[in-house]
Amino acid sequence: MPYFDAASAAPLHPVAREALLASLDEGWADPARLYREGRRGRLLLDAAREAAAEAVGCRPDELVFTPSGTQAVHRGVSGALAARRRVGRRLLHSAVEHSSVLHAAEVHEAAGGSRAELAVDRTGRVAAGDVAAALGPDTALVCLQSANHEVGTEQPVEEVAALCREAGVPLLVDAAQSLPWGPVPGGWSLLTASAHKWGGPPGVGLLAVRKGTRFAPQGPRDERESGRSPGFENIPAVVAAAASLRALRAGPETADEAARLRRLVDRIRTRVPELVPDVEVVGDPVHRLPHLVTFSCLYVDGEALLHELDRAGFSVSSGSSCTSSTLTPSHVLRAMGVLSEGNVRVSLPYGTDEADVERFLEVLPQVVRAVRERLGVPAAGRETATAGGASEEAPAGEEPAGSAGPAGLVVDSLGKRCPLPVIELAKAIHDVPVGGTVTVLSDDEAARQDIPAWCTMRDQEYVGERPAERGAAYVVRRRA
Repeated sequence: MPYFDAASAAPLHPVAREALLASLDEGWADPARLYREGRRGRLLLDAAREAAAEAVGCRPDELVFTPSGTQAVHRGVSGALAARRRVGRRLLHSAVEHSSVLHAAEVHEAAGGSRAELAVDRTGRVAAGDVAAALGPDTALVCLQSANHEVGTEQPVEEVAALCREAGVPLLVDAAQSLPWGPVPGGWSLLTASAHKWGGPPGVGLLAVRKGTRFAPQGPRDERESGRSPGFENIPAVVAAAASLRALRAGPETADEAARLRRLVDRIRTRVPELVPDVEVVGDPVHRLPHLVTFSCLYVDGEALLHELDRAGFSVSSGSSCTSSTLTPSHVLRAMGVLSEGNVRVSLPYGTDEADVERFLEVLPQVVRAVRERLGVPAAGRETATAGGASEEAPAGEEPAGSAGPAGLVVDSLGKRCPLPVIELAKAIHDVPVGGTVTVLSDDEAARQDIPAWCTMRDQEYVGERPAERGAAYVVRRRA
């Protein structure tokens, strides 16, 4: 069964497996003790730190191991902010950061600090100029991921690092997604990563703090890991994590594999819009991770799509609201202003077979078609205008639920989850003349994102949103 969700967790690297099994026999003792077993554990821990530091591009005494990448972020953010409290309490971060950064920012704000969110363009990329404009004398810390975990877009870390250095503000880089492919460029001050993203065992994170960066660890402390990550180190897991990361850096295989996976992803990016109508491929087409591609399918329930792909033998991920317990769209897709319904993230692990990618491209159109049929989407082009501008009427018996009035057609989609409000809008738009409006009533949070995204894809005018007795009223004017 092809596993296409390496961005969540990569399969355990063979070197990590070997190192883990070997160090279970050698690295079980307390490395803080002076007897033979403790000294052996200390040697293993020190060797792992040196290997990880070399891969990261820092000194061994600048790097500590944490129980997870999330904890590395939390400790990095809190320690950097606390050390600069006299300078200011303002935190800058991009709108598409990992939830671990956003949660740390919420805690900072609740404690009396402030934060500002840096907007991104439709590819998910921050503009360095926006960072420069946002930096101020009260800025304590800037957080910027090296590459996005949902759409793969790489951020301008070097440019932002130079701006932060000039302003005297530390930059924390979340390198969880990019570190498997090479060191992070630029003069970052703090860096975090997570071993299970590169094929190490889960439960190991990295926190690197450059010498000269002011840092005050928060919470209970002990003598371990420079006081930055208390508790007994999981030496076997740490050794396995460092060994697998070093293996990725040892020869040209990583660069060759990155190039091969990039070609496979390029094929997916090109072929999916050709094979599946009404698809938006999101993320930067150039400045991106080599193994990750994300696309969204109009008129598709994301949860149903993932279940069908799973039944067909493919493990993928999604940022659609219907695949999460919160029923709200991914904050990354929302910040980008792109379609969230029917969202699929494909992230290929090392060694992915080209034949599996080809089979995925064969299966996907059938799966999307089946899901759309179950939702009652008209078959040939759905509601949509064709390339020549012609439109297809909805089949008999599938008139949109709504009523015409002085303000145009009103479609009542209250109590319905996306993509149903978008499907009903799509059916209704051709029941009003050019220049006429359709108002969709919806209490689904995803509609706030997906209706404007639909308008962009369909070249219709999104007039705006206004409060309603329940939910909101989304007004769309027909252009063509």
